[in-house]
Amino acid sequence: MNRFEKLKKLREEALKGGGEEKIRIQKQKGKKTVRERIELLLDEGSFQEIDMFVTHRIQEFELPKILGDGVVTGFGKIHGRDVVVFSQDFTVFGGTLSLAHADKIKKILDIAMRIGVPVIGINDSGGARIQEGVASLAGYAEIFLRNTLASGVIPQISAILGPCAGGAVYSPALTDFIFMKRGTSYMFITGPDVIKAVTHEDVSFEELGGADVHAEKSGVAHFVYDTEEEIMGGIRTLLTYLPQNNMEEPPVIDTGDSEEREDPELDDIVPEDPNAPYDMKEVIEKIVDLGTFFEVHKNYAPNIIVGFGRMAGMSVGIVAQQPMHLAGALDVDASIKAARFVRFCDAFNIPIITFEDVPGFLPGVNQEHRGIIKEGAKLLYAYCEATVPKITIITRKSYGGAYCVLSSKQVRGDINLAWPTAEIAVMGPEGAINIIYRREIKESDNPEELRKELVKMYREKFANPYYAASYGYIDDVIEPRKTRKWIIKALKLLKNKRQGLPPKKHGNIPL
Repeated sequence: MNRFEKLKKLREEALKGGGEEKIRIQKQKGKKTVRERIELLLDEGSFQEIDMFVTHRIQEFELPKILGDGVVTGFGKIHGRDVVVFSQDFTVFGGTLSLAHADKIKKILDIAMRIGVPVIGINDSGGARIQEGVASLAGYAEIFLRNTLASGVIPQISAILGPCAGGAVYSPALTDFIFMKRGTSYMFITGPDVIKAVTHEDVSFEELGGADVHAEKSGVAHFVYDTEEEIMGGIRTLLTYLPQNNMEEPPVIDTGDSEEREDPELDDIVPEDPNAPYDMKEVIEKIVDLGTFFEVHKNYAPNIIVGFGRMAGMSVGIVAQQPMHLAGALDVDASIKAARFVRFCDAFNIPIITFEDVPGFLPGVNQEHRGIIKEGAKLLYAYCEATVPKITIITRKSYGGAYCVLSSKQVRGDINLAWPTAEIAVMGPEGAINIIYRREIKESDNPEELRKELVKMYREKFANPYYAASYGYIDDVIEPRKTRKWIIKALKLLKNKRQGLPPKKHGNIPL
């Protein structure tokens, strides 16, 4: 066998992974092979693998040496733009992480940082390889360090397509976005057996850490799909909104939607009844370039909406209250969800557009005990810290501290607009009247009639956008149909915005 024949044979051996039988079992579980996943993710023919011949260094347990050692790494393109990728192979030692396996991932993360490109990690692993002991744990720790150093420098995306347990969950948790697949993926720190032994709780893998649990309850997963094809398609779509790194601007893509487009339906979308709900997603979809709204964290804290869209082809991040859920009030989960999204957009030069209809922070013992003070402060911190262009549109309610938090002029909002339906005040008219005129109402012969008159007076004087506009806190009161045109003009005006932060090592966000 000459040298070229040996090379060919070794490559063929590496492509077999853990062998035909294990590949068959993988397929039976509805899971694709490691290289099929990469082919789905990347532009056709663009993948270049590296470290195909790496093997583990374990001496004690007579483990067979399998080329690649349970992870495929390399680089390729998505929509013609460079990315690096690693994908764990469950057919090789259950995708467990050895020191050699970790070294491959570390190398690919180092490459991504040096050249400034996104990294996508496809996770399908049984966790640390027990036979390596502490060396495996050390490998994980070095990956965690690189995830942390890369945070805010390059986009990091994790796809969970199988088990992800114990220390293995922390690398995805440090990345920017997590995709999970229903039925075959799960994440948890301690598994059902340990939980049963310690707390005597009976829980299944799916109930403990399945995709829908993390998408709806914990907020760990940002996107959930039914198939691996949908997940790879979702990652490809997400990357169209993101720059390659923190030194670049997001790509501009011509959507063919006119910058001058108006939508008369917006004029009547806010109900006459100030307590009646309406769907804020309809507002967003009518204003952004048609068909470009890409929602993030769709199933978690639905009282607030976050996601990406385009305005005249420009990538923007959108934060909006959803009056259909909890009247759009800010609670613990919504504050955390929005704060993380705002900070991501700020890190990667993506302008933030806020659609505001918020009656305030959600009251209640549960919220106070869960720490709404510090959790709400996270969102305030995120908006205050952000230096990207910030545009706010108040569609209806903007009450109390929530007014301050949501990109108000006072926290360096650049352009603040209001619809004629906007109500901007310390609190709602009913609550304000009950405090200000408590004695008069109590002493009145007809308290209900007096209360109605006072509420009407307060609403006319304060619960409207013109009082705030008289202070310059609102830049303009606009017809809703013209919102798209106003935002696009503002984005172009702010294109070269330069704003910084005081010199410091880092701030101390209220964690």
